[in-house]
Amino acid sequence: MRTPDPDVNYIVSGLERSGTSMMMQILHRGGAPVAFDRSRQADYHNPKGYFELEGGKIINRLMEGTFPFDQYRGIFVKITAYGLQYLPSGPGYRYKVIYMQRSLDEILTSMEKMSGPLNREEERPAFEHLHRFALKILRRREDIDYLLVPYRQVVHNPVEEIDRINRFLGGMLSREDAVRAVDPDLYRNVKK
Repeated sequence: MRTPDPDVNYIVSGLERSGTSMMMQILHRGGAPVAFDRSRQADYHNPKGYFELEGGKIINRLMEGTFPFDQYRGIFVKITAYGLQYLPSGPGYRYKVIYMQRSLDEILTSMEKMSGPLNREEERPAFEHLHRFALKILRRREDIDYLLVPYRQVVHNPVEEIDRINRFLGGMLSREDAVRAVDPDLYRNVKK
């Protein structure tokens, strides 16, 4: 297996409830270095854990420009789609981003199960806008190399998708171990 490039910041991103925790678990099980702490415990909604730093609250440090990216080079960090706009740029900054994509209906259903009823008429346009905004950032920034990964495909075709992710990463993962992180039983908000 290839080791991560120590000059690259590796990021897993996507809208909330899009499968970013699952992807971090896949990377972790597959042998890639991932940064997380125990500030947010596993629960019913993410029984295998959230695999994030500071309970997912690093967004404030990103906005302030105080998140120490140089300490996390060569290591995967989970940053929500909103946080992508705060990635520093300039000499010395290069990123590889795995961006999770999931049906917005499934995302909203998952959010409702976590937090209670949502006004979907208001929430849907906001999430659609955020998703388009994040994709625009990924496409426009020359210092970002990215891969779009559909959540549903990972669940239904884990070997094929993990092979695709592994090619993007230059052979960083153990396929067999990474595939074991995918649990189709946790795909509970499926929309046919």
